[in-house]
Amino acid sequence: QVQLVESGGGSVQAGGSLRLSCAASGRSFDSDTMAWFRQAPGKGREFVTSISGHTTDYADSVKGRFAISKDNANYIVALQMSSLKTEDTAVYYCARARGYWNPRHSRRENIYDRWGQGTQVTVSS
Repeated sequence: QVQLVESGGGSVQAGGSLRLSCAASGRSFDSDTMAWFRQAPGKGREFVTSISGHTTDYADSVKGRFAISKDNANYIVALQMSSLKTEDTAVYYCARARGYWNPRHSRRENIYDRWGQGTQVTVSS
């Protein structure tokens, strides 16, 4: 059974950078779709980015600032966040969906069957 553990969250000033990591254990995830979602205080969970094979997708709010990468050899999915804004403050969740999904579908929460516990990112002005 796949387990996902996020790390790398913390507090940073606006304009700064953070790198989140999601370590997967239990099985290889070469052919899986991996994603990051986030949930800000008082709001619902929202899609941030996904990677499926060599295809990546980003929410408009993070495009050009965030980058997702997948290290199949070490079972790690990373999220490099740059030019952080106060509105990026949220709990960030890593998620796994079995198989390949195109961007049209990879934004849907219901395709993901494994979720991490979340890591807090706080951006201050």
